[in-house]
Amino acid sequence: MPKPVIAAGDPCWIDLMSSDPQNSREFYAHLFGWTYETGDEEKYGGYVTAFAQGAPVAGMMKNDGESGYPDVWTTYLRVDDIDATAEAAATAGGQVLMPPMEVPDQGHMAMFLDAGGAAVGAWQFGGHTGYQLKGEPGAPFWHELHTREYAPSVKFYQDVFGWDTSVMSDSEDFRYTTLGSGEGSRAGIMDASFYLPDAVPSNWQIYFGVDNADATVETAASLGAHVIHPAEDSPFGRMATLADPTGAVFKIAQRPDPAP
Repeated sequence: MPKPVIAAGDPCWIDLMSSDPQNSREFYAHLFGWTYETGDEEKYGGYVTAFAQGAPVAGMMKNDGESGYPDVWTTYLRVDDIDATAEAAATAGGQVLMPPMEVPDQGHMAMFLDAGGAAVGAWQFGGHTGYQLKGEPGAPFWHELHTREYAPSVKFYQDVFGWDTSVMSDSEDFRYTTLGSGEGSRAGIMDASFYLPDAVPSNWQIYFGVDNADATVETAASLGAHVIHPAEDSPFGRMATLADPTGAVFKIAQRPDPAP
């Protein structure tokens, strides 16, 4: 399986902050067939790497509750100069939640709030060069920002992460911009101002590839997940939205069958 090509600005990694890491590990192992390796406790705080089909696809860490954040999946974008990115984020109307820090032997990371209030990570490659499988069952399939501040958010990702964007739709009921265009697009920004509940901030959503969306929803529910949106067809495949047993929201996507 060829490794994904990850350019600067592209989504490159995801991780889960979980209040019950053991429960989360068991859930995703049953759901996606993931296997795990745990990093050195002293060096990496016991950070867990998840593998699908033998390739690293995600991370997990303990949510100790001190941050005040609920359990959540985080998307990281690749950057070449993380210090310059942090400076650009603050200048572009964002906020630096976690200043750039070195992860020994792996790279550099930072966390920001974008111009619409969504949390997003940045990762500067070192020994760790992002996920090594994409678009396959159990691996990240798509990354999507749901934002209340659509135009400022699009400009933020253009200015801070160098996104070359394409407008996919600009109607009143569906505004959507992509990083790249057509089959070459790598992420999306959706105007969520008319449907996000008041208590829910702008946020990044992660889709995982699956072979069968309906069967995956059924399995997830049997493992303690909450079905937020059951599987339904879209032009991009059959999709569903779930919350895992500790409340972290994620989406699944079954690629549409090729045309005959």
